[in-house]
Amino acid sequence: MRTAAEDPRDRVLGATYTCVARFGMAKTTVEDVAKEAGVSRATIYRWFPGGKDELLAAAVAWEMQRFFARLAEAVADAPDFVTLVEEGLMFAHASVRDHEVLQKVLITEPERLLPLITTESERTLEWISDFLRPFLEREQAAGRLRPRVDVDRAVDYVGQMLLSLIASPGGWDLTDRSQVQVLVRGELLGGVVLAEYLPTG
Repeated sequence: MRTAAEDPRDRVLGATYTCVARFGMAKTTVEDVAKEAGVSRATIYRWFPGGKDELLAAAVAWEMQRFFARLAEAVADAPDFVTLVEEGLMFAHASVRDHEVLQKVLITEPERLLPLITTESERTLEWISDFLRPFLEREQAAGRLRPRVDVDRAVDYVGQMLLSLIASPGGWDLTDRSQVQVLVRGELLGGVVLAEYLPTG
């Protein structure tokens, strides 16, 4: 994965993120971003012809990509699919909760941020599904999935549920490992993975 220092376009997106953290979405200008990134306004408009709106949308997508790269790294050593889902859910929830810029903008400018997140949600679900599929295929090959489980449908279901829980966990405390285990093993994966591979205690 290239870093912002290696890719000028990433440097601009990183500068956009910095400016939003500093000024907020409404007050961030293309000129602010150009100055922060050390490029001309013309360069930004060449890469983002839609101006500020396109730049902000691209910055949200960029930050979400970075988030999921960190998530993939965090669960890379999970010994099995069930543990991977549990670790991933806890990591993602903590990351969203502790993301200062996201939380600040959600409080101060939700009407600007939420439509951009909604626009990205389909792409995000695609990413989660692509990430989960090989793990579920491995579970199926090992005989750990319930009979007649369709992997594509299971991937879509688990991906949508994870995305929903990360955004809104309801009454579940996703900082409590025992609650996460009950949620994942008792509800989320109960119809997908055979019961003997879902011990809850």
